Amino acid sequence: MYEATPTITVVDDDDSVRRALARLLTASGYTVRTFASARDLLLAPPDPGPGCLLVDVRMPELNGLELQSVLQESGNNTAIVFMTGHGDVQTGVKAMKSGAVDYLLKPFTDAELLEAMSRALIRDADLRTSQREAKDLTERAARLTPREREVCDLVVAGKLNKQIAAVLGTSEKTVKVHRARVMAKMRAASLAELVRIVEQLRRAHPEPAPADSPAAPHAGDGDPSGTRRDPLAVGDAAP
Repeated sequence: MYEATPTITVVDDDDSVRRALARLLTASGYTVRTFASARDLLLAPPDPGPGCLLVDVRMPELNGLELQSVLQESGNNTAIVFMTGHGDVQTGVKAMKSGAVDYLLKPFTDAELLEAMSRALIRDADLRTSQREAKDLTERAARLTPREREVCDLVVAGKLNKQIAAVLGTSEKTVKVHRARVMAKMRAASLAELVRIVEQLRRAHPEPAPADSPAAPHAGDGDPSGTRRDPLAVGDAAP
């Protein structure tokens, strides 16, 4: 599942707790980093490998939920397991709604902790797989020329070759050539697969709706002259 040993990052202001958790997790085969505060973690170089966070909720200066918010705002969606000796339902619900994998009440058993770590690492692995797939699809789309992007968008919208030719002011023969190049560059074996790829790209690169028009992202679907941003315009086109 992992290309390297997962790293579990422990953030807790209690030194004895950090040492105990580090011993247990290291003995369980994980690499462990420990920090006495959320700010110490934020100032440290990020770990690029697989892993997750084990964070105490109540800490001075920046608490666990605030750390979670800071990380998410920076685009860091590392899986987080919270732990606390002062749990309350409201805090637990907020943590889980914000994406936490688990919310452990101290004292918890070794088995409970390791089970939570396992689920957090599975989420991390799933996220990394999704990110790799999105990166690969983005690179494919970046190879399309502007005209090929237009053809692709219209094909995915269900337009026939003659309809695409009319919209773009070209011949059906030319559209067929562009269509074949789109299928090759996007590595799509069928129309259904091309549609799936484009939908994945749209999810990976969502277009924010204007404040005064919630439905704006759907305007101009399939029409290059519409106001909708080209979902395939995710990089510099190939020459």
